[in-house]
Amino acid sequence: MPDYAGLCAEWQEMLTRRRAMGDALALWTSVLDGWRGWQDPGVEPLRWSAEQCRERWERGVPLLAEAVPAIAPESLEEILGPVMERLAAAGPDDAVALGRFAEAWDAGRIGPAALFPASGWAAAAALQDEAALPAHLAGFLAHAGVRPALETFFSLVRALPEGGWDRGFCPWCGGLPSYGDLLEDGRRRLSCHLCGSAWTAARLRCPFCQAWQSGDMVRLLGGGAEEGYFVEACLACRGYLKGVDRRERWNAASPLVEDWASPHLDYYAAREGYWRGTPSLAQLLPPDSDPAA
Repeated sequence: MPDYAGLCAEWQEMLTRRRAMGDALALWTSVLDGWRGWQDPGVEPLRWSAEQCRERWERGVPLLAEAVPAIAPESLEEILGPVMERLAAAGPDDAVALGRFAEAWDAGRIGPAALFPASGWAAAAALQDEAALPAHLAGFLAHAGVRPALETFFSLVRALPEGGWDRGFCPWCGGLPSYGDLLEDGRRRLSCHLCGSAWTAARLRCPFCQAWQSGDMVRLLGGGAEEGYFVEACLACRGYLKGVDRRERWNAASPLVEDWASPHLDYYAAREGYWRGTPSLAQLLPPDSDPAA
């Protein structure tokens, strides 16, 4: 079982450095508390051999596309409930959409698989048809709800061969990366907050559109008061990732903690006209708000 108690402790330490944003970050605190208390004995680890995993990765297929865990819907409800309450407070339209989602969930028309990124068009269509859930809300529910189950499911198949994956999305669940830091040896590491995975990737390739032309990837900021942190954006598709250079910031926290505690950088990137593929608190702000204010 993942060490969510340790992750919660790391988050609490980060909150002492981000006191001014404490209230804004409370949504993520509730998510971490839910992860720590999650239980579902019915979720069994995937027991594929290294060869079975490698065969999928060589085809460019994430494991979740061909192996789906059996997750009891009720095991996610103690995580999703508090998150939905906080999301509903963002505005009446979001509250109505989340009400539709809750009704469809309770009726069994939507289940955990609808929150998987690799479940295909049928699951995505069900989420849209049954709840008409905006993409940003669907992203929050997915990232809040399914990580403990997916980390348990993939716990025995985390050995990714060197050079065995060159796609921008997660080789395990198919989700988009949420963070892209530079390791001490200069390699670029992409992190998936949906299933807790990480993999190395080419430094000059956009993980979203695969653009690899000179000048496609640009740094939007760096140095100053937060030396070592950066926002890396693609001029071709306008997607971006936040990150930290661990050669400069050796004491930086884990990717998830660093990411969730810096919505002001997401706000900056959005204001510059770039988009993010995974949830950020900045997506819940009114257009004229600033989380760092």
